[in-house]
Amino acid sequence: MGLEKIVLTLSIVACLVSISTAKPGIATFYTNYVPSACYGSTQEGVMIAAAGDAIWNNGAACGKYVTVKCTGPRNPVPHPCTGESVKVKIVDHCPGCPSTLDLSKEAFTKIANPVAGIINIDYW
Repeated sequence: MGLEKIVLTLSIVACLVSISTAKPGIATFYTNYVPSACYGSTQEGVMIAAAGDAIWNNGAACGKYVTVKCTGPRNPVPHPCTGESVKVKIVDHCPGCPSTLDLSKEAFTKIANPVAGIINIDYW
């Protein structure tokens, strides 16, 4: 087996593993990033998210990285997804949010049209 075939095979396996470990959820976005529950007044960049109650785990989610991909609309906005995925750092808690992840507007915009406001996602 040539090196190209080995690399291709490993790439396919890696994609299948990441897809199989993805969890479905809901994403919204926010725009005021400090203060945050994890880092207080320290700015942590713009590729960030607030964790909903389902993944907050009493703050254990702080500092963890999550990759997020839009899978479809939750409201009448047709085809909001860009086809991209985004890696975000959990920096805050969103208690009582209707979403699994409340993404920064910059992160949300990378994966979906912000006009949608709320989307279905897979995250891993």
